[in-house]
Amino acid sequence: MNLTFIILTYNEVHNIKACLDSLQGITENILVVDSGSTDGTHEILNDNKMRVLLHPFENYSKQRNWAQENNPFQTEWVFHLDAGERISKELCEWLSYEFDSQTQLNGFMFCRRMMFMGKWIKYGGLYPTYHTRLFRSNKGKCENKAYDQHFVVEGQIGVVDKTKHIMDHVASDLKTFTAGHTRWAITEAAELLLLAGKSGNVEARLAGNPIEKRRWMKKNVFQKLPLFLRGILYFNYRYFIKLGFLDGRIGLICHFLQGFWFRFLVDAIVCELKCKMNREHVSLENALKELYEYDIKKLTNN
Repeated sequence: MNLTFIILTYNEVHNIKACLDSLQGITENILVVDSGSTDGTHEILNDNKMRVLLHPFENYSKQRNWAQENNPFQTEWVFHLDAGERISKELCEWLSYEFDSQTQLNGFMFCRRMMFMGKWIKYGGLYPTYHTRLFRSNKGKCENKAYDQHFVVEGQIGVVDKTKHIMDHVASDLKTFTAGHTRWAITEAAELLLLAGKSGNVEARLAGNPIEKRRWMKKNVFQKLPLFLRGILYFNYRYFIKLGFLDGRIGLICHFLQGFWFRFLVDAIVCELKCKMNREHVSLENALKELYEYDIKKLTNN
C-alpha cells in the first residue's frame, strides 16, 4: 500500500503496543518519531521491529511536519496517529479494501471516538467529531499552531462514514490527564496572549467542513466571551444542552475536567500572566519563563 502511518511518541509504554496492534495487516510502512522516551517505549518498538527516528520536540506542529518531511518510506499518502489512538476494525477494513490511492480526493476525515477511563463518551458534543488524518503528503501538513492543531490539505477532502472511526484513549489515568492538560493550558494561554487566537491555517467558516465550523465557533463565539464566564457556559452547554449527563458518572468527570476545569485553568493562567506583566512591567516572554519555565519560541512559525 502506498501509505505510511506516522506516530509520535514520548514515554508511551502504556499505549504504543495497542496502537501498533491495531495497524496489523494494513501496511508495513509505519514510522515512529520519538522525542527521547525513557520508560521502555523503545524496547516495545524494537520488539515490533518498527522504523524509529529520534528528533527533539518543540511542539506538535513542528514534530508532525518534520516526521512527514523525513518519511523514509516516501509514500504518496500519510496517515497521522497519536500513540494513544487505535484504528478500529471497521477503519482497518476500509483502508485495506476500500481506500483507493488513485482517488481524485487529496485527503480524508475520520470520526474520532473519545475513550475516557475506559468508557466511550458519546454525548456532550464529543461525538461525532471529525479530524483529517489521511492525505497526500505533498498536499497537506499540520497547521502552525501550538495547541488544538489540525491538518490542512489543499484540494478536496472526503468525509468517511463515522462507523470507520479512530478510538482515542485520551489518558491512561487521571494523573496523566490532569498533568497533560495543565501543560496544554499554559500553551493555550500563551498563544491567546501572543497571537490573540489568530494563529493557525484552518479557515474559520460556519458553512465549512466540521473542522472549519468548530474553528469558527471557537474564534467567533467562545473567545469573544469574558474570561472565566466562558468556561462555565461551555460546561453547561456540553453537560445539559448537548446531553453530556447521559454519559453517566464517568461522563461527569470527563465533561467537568475537560469542559470546565481545563478552560477555567486557561483563563486563570491568562489572568496571572497579565497581572505579572502589568505589575512588574515585564514582557510575555519573561513572564512565561519566570512563572512556568515556558519558552515562547514554541509558538513561533514552522
